Amino acid sequence: MLPFIPLLLQILSKGSASSIIEDCYEFLYLVANAQEDGIRGLYESGGIQLFASQMPSLPDGTNVVKYAMELVQLMISKLPAGEIYVQYPSELAMLVVEAARRFGLLHSDLKFKALHLLSVILSSQYSVPVREALRSMDSTVWSTNMRAGVVAILNSRVAPADKLQALFLSECAISIVGEEWLTGPVELQHIMDPIPASRCIQLVFETSRVEISVLLNDLAYLRDEASKSCASLSTETTASKCRNLGVMYSLIEAVIKLISKYGDDEESSDVDVTISDSILMKIISGLNETISVVLEYLQDAKEHGQNRGDDLLASVRIIGRYLAETPDACREKVKELLGFMLSVQGGDEVRPFYSTCFLLPMLCQITMRSDGCELFVSSGAFEAVIEYLRILISPGGGTAEDDGALFLACDTVLNFLLNGAQLRSDGVDASLFELLGALAGWAVKANDYGIIMMASSICAVILDSTSEEALLGCKDVSKDDVNQVSQLMRKSLVGYGKGLVGDGRKGEEVDLYEIVAAGYCRWGNRFPSIKGAIERET
Repeated sequence: MLPFIPLLLQILSKGSASSIIEDCYEFLYLVANAQEDGIRGLYESGGIQLFASQMPSLPDGTNVVKYAMELVQLMISKLPAGEIYVQYPSELAMLVVEAARRFGLLHSDLKFKALHLLSVILSSQYSVPVREALRSMDSTVWSTNMRAGVVAILNSRVAPADKLQALFLSECAISIVGEEWLTGPVELQHIMDPIPASRCIQLVFETSRVEISVLLNDLAYLRDEASKSCASLSTETTASKCRNLGVMYSLIEAVIKLISKYGDDEESSDVDVTISDSILMKIISGLNETISVVLEYLQDAKEHGQNRGDDLLASVRIIGRYLAETPDACREKVKELLGFMLSVQGGDEVRPFYSTCFLLPMLCQITMRSDGCELFVSSGAFEAVIEYLRILISPGGGTAEDDGALFLACDTVLNFLLNGAQLRSDGVDASLFELLGALAGWAVKANDYGIIMMASSICAVILDSTSEEALLGCKDVSKDDVNQVSQLMRKSLVGYGKGLVGDGRKGEEVDLYEIVAAGYCRWGNRFPSIKGAIERET
């Protein structure tokens, strides 16, 4: 029967009577399911291209669409995914557009066929080219249809697996078009009354919250059972729950970002206000409850001595994202768990790194206050941020994508130095002195004046509490380190006089320059090497 596949595809491509088309699709479906090589033969004969081109014209009320969707799903599921996604990203994107239309508009079993096909196409780790192709299209139609389908599924009594897939599609849509997708228009043909634009965000948010509670409860049980039997937590069941948890957290993070934008822009006339104050307050209340549940999960892991796992790291990430907007939320519980959260490692990490990155926005804000600086030291956050900064500025340690986190780490250290001077101890100073050489050696090679000034200001405040003689007496500080600091100070102070301040960060760089200049006036005489380097230049 395999030799008939190219012939059938040729008949379909030329168009025929509807009865013949349905017979051809049914035959292809039977062959694909009956013979091991059927799917491969269908794919190599151009099945993906044909289905992508014909899907828009296939009548919704027949079995033809069902056969076409299931054949595409079989090809993606049973053939090497990388091959299909690399060769046919545009065709798969066209299939997504058509499946989204049926998902959003139909109210038959084809709605669920479309849901499953969309999930299969977009869930693959190789789906990036398809998402890029969708991003380059006009997203208004397909994303609106997908939103309508998601609302219909989440608003109905359907199988839990279908709700999970609808939430997954929500996360996909947000990753492609942005979190504003959550508050776009919803049009359901069987409902005459207008649907509030906030209906989607409400349904996605509340359903995600329920799923998070269930998943965390299940994972806590699995962790407990694994610890009792000294078994590994790495099972397929656990991995699946962790993946689902990651999707739920991503949706909650999108809600947080959207609410944050709403709060920042609600005074602006350019903002389309789609969330009422009552809905907004309900969402904020729900966020507080969910974050409390996540903190309890981390508390349980701490009590069981467990700090490794992608589920724990994802939990720290969502906590960090929330605290970035409300750094004083759940204050006592965060204070109790901060040290543990900073110790959390992902499954593939050899030491904590990303946990510090996720908590940096909150740490940067709390170090603007003296009580926050106390927590910064007592929780171990100071050592964690210093180590994080050392990794980023080490050769090969950071990338261009890390620049934002690097500046945030520098801001955090500088905040602590300026606002928590009374908390500096021998241990704290030893870590700071060790950072001096690495920071100066990294920044002195930079062409970005913002980097030069940020590093210089940190070094200037550190030097305020010591002298060159005392500094050279430290075991982790060498003469080369002092020379690097000398070059950095010369570059920052003299460079300012030459007008090297960048336009984009001018105000901030002027503030940093003032910190460096004031510091130099106080300690310049105690550091003859630095003073000599600057005087020789001027």
